[in-house]
Amino acid sequence: MKKITELTAELAAPAIAEQGCTLWDVEYVKEAGTWYLRVLLDKEGGVDILDCEAVSRKLSDLLDEADPIEGSYTLEVGSAGAERALKRPADFRRFLNCPVLVKLYRNQDGRKEFPGILEDYDEATGAVTIMEGGQRRTFEKKDVALVRLRVEF
Repeated sequence: MKKITELTAELAAPAIAEQGCTLWDVEYVKEAGTWYLRVLLDKEGGVDILDCEAVSRKLSDLLDEADPIEGSYTLEVGSAGAERALKRPADFRRFLNCPVLVKLYRNQDGRKEFPGILEDYDEATGAVTIMEGGQRRTFEKKDVALVRLRVEF
């Protein structure tokens, strides 16, 4: 049996393509006692509210018909955002040499957050390397809670 996120991605694919968007991620999470099914979109030039609305309407109908989720949940369709999380190897390859923020599970050198430029991602080990203020830092996959893009002002 397919996971809810995989099934949602398959159901959403035609509606997402119709809007000229691509699927960034699907999350199914419980927050404050409520289940959320989040579909995050990406699009050259940016995702707008009309894209989200069109995908949401079509996907909602498809989910009602397929009925893959027992119980109630909230469907959210939105943009992956400018400071999106990088999760897959392709995400890391696409954003090499871009500003990122690496968040760790435990303190290293007295802190958990390291802003820098994404220098490398080792697909075999999941290690992430950034350049932070002229210093190269590599973080092992087991230590990294999150890597996300960082917008600089």
